[in-house]
Amino acid sequence: MTTAHAFSFKSIDGSSLSMKDFADKAVLVVNVASKCGLTPQYSGLERLYTRYRDQGLVVLGVPCNQFLGQEPGTEEQIQTFCSTTYGVDFPLTAKNDVKGKSAHPFFTWAVETLGKDAKPGWNFHKILVGKQGEPLATFGSRMDPEDSKIVRAIEEAISA
Repeated sequence: MTTAHAFSFKSIDGSSLSMKDFADKAVLVVNVASKCGLTPQYSGLERLYTRYRDQGLVVLGVPCNQFLGQEPGTEEQIQTFCSTTYGVDFPLTAKNDVKGKSAHPFFTWAVETLGKDAKPGWNFHKILVGKQGEPLATFGSRMDPEDSKIVRAIEEAISA
């Protein structure tokens, strides 16, 4: 079975970002956007990352412009916005599609392994991957990153 560790992204700074780099860490992959009503979720995502990174959590933001063009900026503009507005310190990828024929292969794999609930229907959809790259759970866009269901799933993933 393929694991998340088989996939790579281009980092927001243009370097290669392999999911293998996160082996032995749980990863919360989130498609993000800077001009969305849900954009304030960046704050909660950063708090999760700060709280759990030393215990083995990575939050990975994947900018996406597929939902009403709510991520129109360049990678440099996105990175500046995230760091200055929300203090984002977690890794970000370059812009990617997350649905349809042009979807990044990670998102296609997530739907194939977790089912249709893993398909992002909007910005800030969350997919939790375990330490061995196994798909664990998916959480909808409107679910606050610090919701007890997400926190509990993260705590289980990092302690496994």
